[in-house]
Amino acid sequence: MSKPIKNMIVSEYRKRFEQVEGAVLVELRGMPARANTQLRAQLRTSRVRVTVVKNSLAKRAFAGTPLEALNPGLKGPRAIVYGQTSVVSIARELVKTAEANEQLSLMGACIDGAWFEGAEGVKRLSKFPTREEAQSQFVTLILSPARKVVGSVVSPGKRVLGIVKQVQERLEKGETIAKAG
Repeated sequence: MSKPIKNMIVSEYRKRFEQVEGAVLVELRGMPARANTQLRAQLRTSRVRVTVVKNSLAKRAFAGTPLEALNPGLKGPRAIVYGQTSVVSIARELVKTAEANEQLSLMGACIDGAWFEGAEGVKRLSKFPTREEAQSQFVTLILSPARKVVGSVVSPGKRVLGIVKQVQERLEKGETIAKAG
């Protein structure tokens, strides 16, 4: 391949992966064409793409980007799975698919410049919370002490209200209330 063509491919990779901050590496070798097409169609419904890359050119294109963390896994025939959804969501979907389809090999993943090696790394990443899940956990954590404080403040008031209500009911029935003391 000539140098100008390699430069064009590197430029295309840079443009294609410009906004991508995390991805999963897979090996599709040995996968039947029908299964490969079904996998790509299934992922496409979630706005996830699969791109087979030339490793040496991908390494050049990823230099200085969050995807540079993929470099250790760019050996042999690899495809990069990425999309507009969370890399954690992509990893979850690929782990399920790999369990059903033995020809799909999970080779690693990266998120925010961190490398997760091999199938175990992808499985570990799939157990992370997505951005939305992490945000909701954070909000719950922040609001939890406030709920306890409000509960503590309101609780004595409820007890006093209960006592007042009992006194009112007894007085309405004509009972006398003994003086406490």
